[in-house]
Amino acid sequence: MLSISSVLIPAATLGAMGLFFGALLAVSSKLFHVAQDPRIGEVTDTLPGANCGGCGYAGCANLAEAIVAGKAPVSSCPVGGPPVAEKIAAIMGVEAGDVGRMVAHVNCRGGDNAKRKYQYQGMKDCLSASKVAGGPLECTYGCLGLGSCVKVCKYGALHIENGVAVVDAKKCVACGACASVCPRHLISMVSDKQDVFVSCSSHLRGTELRRICNIGCIGCMLCQKACPSGAITVTDNLASIDYDKCTNCGACAAACPRKLIVNASESAPQAAQ
Repeated sequence: MLSISSVLIPAATLGAMGLFFGALLAVSSKLFHVAQDPRIGEVTDTLPGANCGGCGYAGCANLAEAIVAGKAPVSSCPVGGPPVAEKIAAIMGVEAGDVGRMVAHVNCRGGDNAKRKYQYQGMKDCLSASKVAGGPLECTYGCLGLGSCVKVCKYGALHIENGVAVVDAKKCVACGACASVCPRHLISMVSDKQDVFVSCSSHLRGTELRRICNIGCIGCMLCQKACPSGAITVTDNLASIDYDKCTNCGACAAACPRKLIVNASESAPQAAQ
């Protein structure tokens, strides 16, 4: 039979140890406490709290720490855009500068204009489809149109239209989630001030490209010759725009025989026949 002392003594010992270690932790927290810059909390509260990772950091709190530490600019949050950048700049006591809004753009208009190798019947996932014989499209650069980017967008800024992903610029916050999930890396972030885009990513030669897509870039260089500011060049069979030089004049879009250069300020062109 257990005596009272055999129960009370261990209990008292454990209680005393608990009090000792509790006091030790309390003292240690005081001795080793590192004061946090109060601006970190202010910046965190100013950020939208999306924790989307579009800024390159794990979450808003991490970005706030980087901004206060001077490791990230006040305009780092793509979701908050200029309004949030201005508020953070005020907290940090700096100028926000010319903060431009960014939006996603899909560098492909193939979709139903692209030839298919087979009819895909698997999971509605672009990565899964791309692993089946390289994907159902003849073009290895084209949008698979299965909507993986649509599924990850928290803002409803993407949808599938005519077999290809399309961005609603008014809803897009440039969080980058769609770009991260695209197995063919077709989505990039561009300034919303830009109207002209080369909506193709293929580097195939013109003769081969014509066979598998009736809207892809064939490297004809007519756009390059038409550009008055030297902003568009054709390299490795694909046209690309230098937005530091581009004036949104639309001359390249007008000259493109394939109508793959899109001028957002005008109605979308039809596919070449």
